[in-house]
Amino acid sequence: MTDDTAQLLIAQATRFNHPDFIAHDPVQFPRMFTDKRDIEIAALLASTIAWGNRTMICRSAGKMFGLMDWQPYNYVMDEGYEELPDGNIHRTFFNRNLRHYLRGLHYIYSKYGTLEDFAASHRVGESRFPAWDLARAINVALSIANDGASDCRCLPLDLDKSALKRFNMALRWLVRDDGIVDMGVWKAIKPSQLYIPLDVHVGNTSRALGILNRRSNDRRAVVELTDTLRPLRPDDPAIFDFALFGIGITAEKAL
Repeated sequence: MTDDTAQLLIAQATRFNHPDFIAHDPVQFPRMFTDKRDIEIAALLASTIAWGNRTMICRSAGKMFGLMDWQPYNYVMDEGYEELPDGNIHRTFFNRNLRHYLRGLHYIYSKYGTLEDFAASHRVGESRFPAWDLARAINVALSIANDGASDCRCLPLDLDKSALKRFNMALRWLVRDDGIVDMGVWKAIKPSQLYIPLDVHVGNTSRALGILNRRSNDRRAVVELTDTLRPLRPDDPAIFDFALFGIGITAEKAL
């Protein structure tokens, strides 16, 4: 990485890690709550449907939380999802997928109290790859709660290969604790353990900057990219998610 690239990344991370970012991003939804359990559930669900146009994502998330009367934890524990009619939440994520996810969350919250306690019980904070280990544990819980059935619309199942973009974003919201955009309500995982949420746009931007060589947007690419960025902020490498987003948006507007 050149010095110019490093300075660009630092400057853009500071620029976009700003309160103005919140109103146009799905991070706004977990930020609407104060109870940690509501925040956790909102983070998981809002991130799960976070693909495509951000305006459409936020519209769909509002519809989804409206189904829960804006009380996600109570909705989960009261099993209101069992009365969901057939319908669509966002693109290829349907009410049946939401029901599958919420059954699993009911199982987790009934046994552990909070998702953070669930994460701690699985010792994910001791892992080099906490996101993937936690996603694996959640997938097991979802399967148990759904009579052995799995659903890749909730969380990816191919965890040895998946970039886990949306789940890494949810963990960024829950773990980063600088008090600006992300909420930092978890201590079971440290900010230094987070990985960059990698999708097509972030991958393309990273390759254009010369900080990612791998062509596939997979788990190995996430590790390569984050390890390249980590020396700039060893305590908080995921801050550069803001930079890569901002650089990509700026480039699109210039076209």
